[in-house]
Parts: sequence; C-alpha cells; structure tokens
Amino acid sequence: MTGQRHLAAGAPVPGGSVFLRALGREASRLHPEVYRYVSGSGVVGQAVDLEGVFDVAGSRLRRLNLLARPIVGPGLLVTAFERDVPFRVANRPGLESVRGRAVGAGARAGRQELGLHAERTFEFRSGGQSFVDVLLVGDAPGTLRNLLGECRRVELELRCTVTDRGRLRLESGRAWLRFGRLRVRLPRLLSVQAVVEDGFDEATGRNTVDARVGSPILGTVLEYRGSFRQAPRP
Repeated sequence: MTGQRHLAAGAPVPGGSVFLRALGREASRLHPEVYRYVSGSGVVGQAVDLEGVFDVAGSRLRRLNLLARPIVGPGLLVTAFERDVPFRVANRPGLESVRGRAVGAGARAGRQELGLHAERTFEFRSGGQSFVDVLLVGDAPGTLRNLLGECRRVELELRCTVTDRGRLRLESGRAWLRFGRLRVRLPRLLSVQAVVEDGFDEATGRNTVDARVGSPILGTVLEYRGSFRQAPRP
C-alpha cells in the first residue's frame, strides 16, 4: 500500500480493482462481463454508474431496523421491503482512512488505503433510501474488508471466490463493531452472515446480483436481487 496516500484523482488505480487484487489468478475464471464489471473504472475518483431493477429488495423487518440505527449509524439499514424496485449504484475508487486493524496487519492509525466506495440508492415507492459501503483488500489472500454505513461502524471480512459459472461470490466470515479506534469482534450469535453473487445473464445481456444478509437471531435482515447495466453518461 506504499504511496497510496499520494494518489490524486485521475491517477490510474495501481494493481487493478480491489476485486482483482483479492482474487489474483482466480479472476481469469470470471465470466468476461463479470470481469469487466469488477474491473471498475480503473481511475481514482472516477465512478462507474449503474442502473437497474431489483425483483425484490429491502428488509422484512422494515421499521424495526430503526432500533439499531443509533449503534450502526446511517446509510446501512433500510426500512422498506418491496418488489420491482428501481435502483442506482455509483462505484468509485478512492482513498479511505483505515484504523483498527489487528496488531501486525501492517496498517497504522490514520493510514489511507485505496478502496472501492459504493453508494446504492433504492427507489422504494415509499421513498428513496441509501446503503453505502467501502471495500478494501483484506489481510489474508482472497479476502476483502467491508466497512458498512456512513460511519463505518460495522466491518465484515469477505471471502472472494469464483463459481463454476464464472460468477463472483462474496461470503462473510468474521465481523466487528468499530467505534473510533476501538474494534470489537462480534460473537457468531450477534454477527451477520452475508452472501453476494454477481453474474451475467446471456439472455438479457445484463449483469445480475443476488445478495442476502442474515442474522442467527433475526433471520434475513437485508436482501436484494435483480439485474443492471452501466448507466449512459450525460
């Protein structure tokens, strides 16, 4: 990560996107259109805008999620559950201040790393809601760090693999709560399990996504599945 804090907007992304760096040689097994999608813009600060429709999206817990918002902060929990939900995503490579890595993991408080910032906007009929996160290359090979919400208070470790059909599969393992420099590992009972698959539908010529986040206590707390394409630039 040496020198990443000096990267300016418009500079090429060194080493490729976070997905390609995490997958390594496995990335060659991705479907060509999935590979193109996960490669991103390749330019620091330049977003790739996506638009599509979710067949289903949101949380069946609905407004009960508001009870957790004081802990996790905004930009993470959604309070609606609907079908045929239009959505937009902006994926932008950029620098992220990191802190709270385990001792010996090679990061210092206040260090910056290049990651992928994503902002998803769900256009529910009841009103638009956002879900934001940042992906950073993980400490272990084949992993990513996923910092969730505007406050980055929830962190997941994601394992990256390629399926037999050339899809990108992300599956969570360990989870932490983060408050300032404090980073607390969550026991499995209080954690969440996330599974996301990104693919491509040859029949429609559109990228696909299928995501589900579950809790051992509450069951499914967030889900969305549908298709999308890159939005035309004005």
